[in-house]
Parts: sequence; structure tokens; C-alpha cells
Amino acid sequence: MINLSLIIPTRNRAETLCIALKSIENQTLDQSIFEVIICDNDSSDNTEEVALSFANKFKNFKYIKTLEPGLHVGRNKGFKEAKGDILVYIDDDIEAFPEWLYTINAVFKDKDVALVGGKNFPKWEVDPPDWALKMWEPNKNKERISGSFSIIDLGNQIKEINPHYVYGCNFSVRKGIITETKGFHPDGMPQEIIEYRGDGESAVCEFIKQKGYKAIYHPKASVYHLVSKERLTLNYLKKRSFNQGVSDSYTSIRKLKQVTPSKAVSVKSVFKKVLRRLRRFLIYKPIETGTKRNPYHNAMAEGHQEGYNFHQQKVKTNLDLKLWVMKDNYL
Repeated sequence: MINLSLIIPTRNRAETLCIALKSIENQTLDQSIFEVIICDNDSSDNTEEVALSFANKFKNFKYIKTLEPGLHVGRNKGFKEAKGDILVYIDDDIEAFPEWLYTINAVFKDKDVALVGGKNFPKWEVDPPDWALKMWEPNKNKERISGSFSIIDLGNQIKEINPHYVYGCNFSVRKGIITETKGFHPDGMPQEIIEYRGDGESAVCEFIKQKGYKAIYHPKASVYHLVSKERLTLNYLKKRSFNQGVSDSYTSIRKLKQVTPSKAVSVKSVFKKVLRRLRRFLIYKPIETGTKRNPYHNAMAEGHQEGYNFHQQKVKTNLDLKLWVMKDNYL
């Protein structure tokens, strides 16, 4: 009987997808208990060839091609195709621990558990710059959290956590939760249509938090997450923060049901806003007046402000986009 549905949205990452699938092939969990669903978002490389080369290596396997752009398309299509009651979402650039699926399956035997995550260790493609290592330093609780790279290590104890500490690259959730949320919100849009981005799995996490459902961190439900050399630049970090600003604008508009007027503010005040909005993503303490910032501080603050204002203006002038932002059901 299939209990877990492993869903992998992918686009033009054939090489990393192959590594991810090999790590799934080597799982200790009996293959009869899980299925693998690959949702190919119209790749132009040899993703289909790589995916289908694994078709005979799993007892339960499905390959799906989707044409509409967006990470949420694959996530929601996988939901519709899934036979299991537990949906295990990963990115196509992870490498799972051998006991990963076995652990996830065991944790969900507790019927009160809605969401499960674990460690997402960085797999640096190249030696990271000092500022990137600074973002991966332990906090006062000896936890390491860097949402900008979707990497996290909350220690070696099993514990209940804030759902927002379960990142999309290693995200296991009960199928019924996605039914309740009416699908994943838009995410992972191509940059040329980035205004159609939403708050992705963060909306699911917030729903679980508001409902008081249980989210569990288990150190054995863990993966390695590739941090490519392209991501280890301040330009990438600013772009990532720009996109987060778009997401935060989307969330704000849905909550307030109106566009919030943008303001011309100082970098310092923007940085404080970023800290408030993205505290779960950051590992450093608030900056005191006169303290020298690391180079990523300004990149993140400026990118976030630009992205937020960009999206607010786009929604203000585009009725179709506003309707998209306020859409009730993305399934």
C-alpha cells in the first residue's frame, strides 16, 4: 500500500535531478510504501530522458509534463496525482540521507502531525565567500538557519517547531492540509513574469501555524541541498531578496485586500523591516547603530524593498494580476 507520494517539480536540472533520484533509489524504506512523481515543468534539456531512465528502478513511478510556468504547477499537479496520504515534496537539487523516507513515514504515524522537516545541509558547489559562511554561523541556541539558501540545522533532538522552519526543498505534509489550503500558492515563476509569484509553501506553513497543527523536526529526515556557485554572489542574494519582496507584497495584499502605498525610506529602516519580515530566514542579531554591516545586509534590504514596491505597483496598474493575487483556489 502506498503511504508516501514523493513529488519532485523540476525544470532544466537534469544533472542534479539524477543525483536526487539516485539518493531516493538508495532509501532504506520499502519501495512498495512510496511512489515517485516527477513533474517536469517544460524542460528544454534532457530532463525527460534522465527521469525516464529511473522508471524501472522504482516500484511506483510516474513522469508528468506540465507546460504552464511556475513551481506551484508541479506541486499542485503532484497533489492531484498522488496516491499516498503523505506528500513528500523536494527540490530537484537535493541529496537525501538513506533513512530519510523511513523516518518521515515513522513520524507521520502520529496522527496529530501535519508537517515534517529535518536538516538541510549545504552542499557548497565551490568554496563559499566569508559573508555566506557568516550566514551559516550558529545562533545563541546553536542552531544554524539560512533561508536565503534554504539550509537549516536545528540540532540533533526531535522536537515540535514553528512550521516556517520546514523549507520547500524538504517538505512533507499530509495531503488533507493541501486540500484545506486549496493548493500551493504561486512560486518559482520565471523572472520575466516574476510579478505572478506568490508566497508558495509559506502560505501552507502559516495555515498550519494558525490552525495549531503540529510540525515536527527530525534530524534523520534530512537532506543535502546544493548551493550552486551562481547563488554565492551578492547579485544573487539581492535578486533572491527582490523575489521575497514580491512574495511579501503578495501576502500583504491578500491579507489587507488592498495595495499598501510604498514609501521612500532609508536603507537602515528597510533593513529593520527585512529583519521583521524574514526573521525566520536570518541567523544574525539586529544591527546596532554604528555597527558595521556585512555586505549581504544592504543587498538583502535593498532587494527586498525594490521587489515589494515593484509588485505593489504592478498590482495597482494590472487588474488581471490583482485577480490572480486574490485567487481563492490555485488547484
